[in-house]
Amino acid sequence: MDSTPPAQPAPEPDLETDVLVVGAGPAGLAMAALLAQHGVDAVTVTKYAGTAHSPRAHITNQRTVEVFRDLGIEHQVLEVATPNALMGHNIWATSFAEQEIARLLTWGSGPERHGDYELASPSSMCNIPQHVLEPVLLDAARARGADLRFSTELVQVQQDADGVTATVRHRDDGAEQRIRARYLVGADGGRSTVADQLGFTFTGEAGLDAAANVWLEADLTAYTAHRPGTLYWMCQPGNDYWVGSGTWICVKPWTEWVLLFMYDPAEGEPDMSPESLVARAQQTIGDPKVDIRIKATSLWQINRQVARAYRRGRAFLVGDAAHRHPPANGLGTNTSIQDSFNLAWKLAYVLQGRAGEDLLDSYDAERRPVGEQVVDRAMRSVADMLPISKALGFAPGQTREEGLAALSGLYDATPEAAERRRALDDAIQLQNYQFNAHGVELDQRYTSGAVLDDGTSWPEPQRDPELYHHPTTHPGARLPHAWLTGEDADVSTIDLTGHGAFTVLTGVGGTRWVEAAEKIGAELGLPITTHVIAHGQTHVDTSGRWRALREIADDGVLLVRPDHHVAWRASAMTDNPLTDLEHAVRHTLSLAAPGDHTETTPRTRN
Repeated sequence: MDSTPPAQPAPEPDLETDVLVVGAGPAGLAMAALLAQHGVDAVTVTKYAGTAHSPRAHITNQRTVEVFRDLGIEHQVLEVATPNALMGHNIWATSFAEQEIARLLTWGSGPERHGDYELASPSSMCNIPQHVLEPVLLDAARARGADLRFSTELVQVQQDADGVTATVRHRDDGAEQRIRARYLVGADGGRSTVADQLGFTFTGEAGLDAAANVWLEADLTAYTAHRPGTLYWMCQPGNDYWVGSGTWICVKPWTEWVLLFMYDPAEGEPDMSPESLVARAQQTIGDPKVDIRIKATSLWQINRQVARAYRRGRAFLVGDAAHRHPPANGLGTNTSIQDSFNLAWKLAYVLQGRAGEDLLDSYDAERRPVGEQVVDRAMRSVADMLPISKALGFAPGQTREEGLAALSGLYDATPEAAERRRALDDAIQLQNYQFNAHGVELDQRYTSGAVLDDGTSWPEPQRDPELYHHPTTHPGARLPHAWLTGEDADVSTIDLTGHGAFTVLTGVGGTRWVEAAEKIGAELGLPITTHVIAHGQTHVDTSGRWRALREIADDGVLLVRPDHHVAWRASAMTDNPLTDLEHAVRHTLSLAAPGDHTETTPRTRN
């Protein structure tokens, strides 16, 4: 007789929810706010007691500010951020007090690039350190009814065909709780417990280099207010590391900073005593009269990793849990928040029965290539810094006298010095691929089941596709921005879309698209907003900018997803606008065609 005792049923969960979000950094907080805005029942947990306590990430690009705009918090973010006007000067010098060696105008602030950035988006870049941004996101999430639980650590997680079961521990009292969710979002950073326990694997390498951050107070107004910027690179003899002898990152103009420097872990950790750090800061300031107060320090490493899949069953990775790379190009937090913007509406639509389960596969198809591109670009930008040190004549192990002599030779009236100056100019211009990479920041183009291609080719770029934004309405592209004349104020085409709904954009002669959209929305229970951009309508293209960008005729149509990306387009009115538009909507949402009884909504939870 079999003496094996019968399997015991799993204990009932203490809490049930539709989505469990693990992690409350920028990606997790954005996800919590977006899901709450969509009306999704979700719980967000984080092992930390509160939001970030140090600056960390800071550069915030236009696409991310558009996400904040869609959430209705752009104003709150800009109110506490350093504006784009004070971000522009990238300075290279041996110290703040000594001679400036080189300068580059960045983040679209230079006259050559400013118009590009103005034309590309209704939103401007800003500099907002992570410890300032996260409270804004937290307030936004809570204001929308999000359930956020701090000091709550994920201990164990497993999944089955119908959902995930997680055990969390409340760090205040050690009590454990079981949570059952239909879906799980791992937003728990570069050491993701979700990724580790659920079998996500990665390409690339970890621990490629090591760095230190020193958050400090020092009034450098005299050295920075006349050349306002975000990054000041101090290059001194005996060093050819990526950040030279130390990069000063502006946290609060012009009195609060992060001093970032690299070190060789083979030689042990650097001296992080207050005395040593003050001496290092004074050396790169070059003015012993400046008072320095150390606020906090941290050590970190450079990784080059991307998850091989962003989805495994009922679990998804967003942010640093999915892609890990150095802070070059300022793409980390930006990509993380945009991951959440892509995934949140898809989870909401599936949970609300508006889309088929297969829609969720498009998250990996769309965002993993972006993660791979961002990681590769950041690593190339790190390598692209080395020619600066070479042109200056700096190298590891040299004495200060040797380095200064090499630097002095840069300005000699000799053919060799002239060649070095040309090399320095080229090296500085190469930094545009890190600091003015507008195409990398904005031109994320999706190919997936959530896009219905129209059979046309993507437009050939007229300029460098990494440096310059190329607006297009090709299916899969972010909708181009153009200002339209409204009833009371100008409005961006971006503002006509998003906010949790699909959007139909058409023009003169396109009213049949509007009628079709209204009928489809009613039949499918789908939020679809419609806009006819024409004289006599609410929004008018008086400048002709939209006409130049839309790539369709007046009576054509654009179907735009809730994340501002074009799902489908028709270049002109078709014979059967209702049939064609419905096909595009159903394709985008992985919904079965009329008459097909294939199950399209997820099974209900037991």
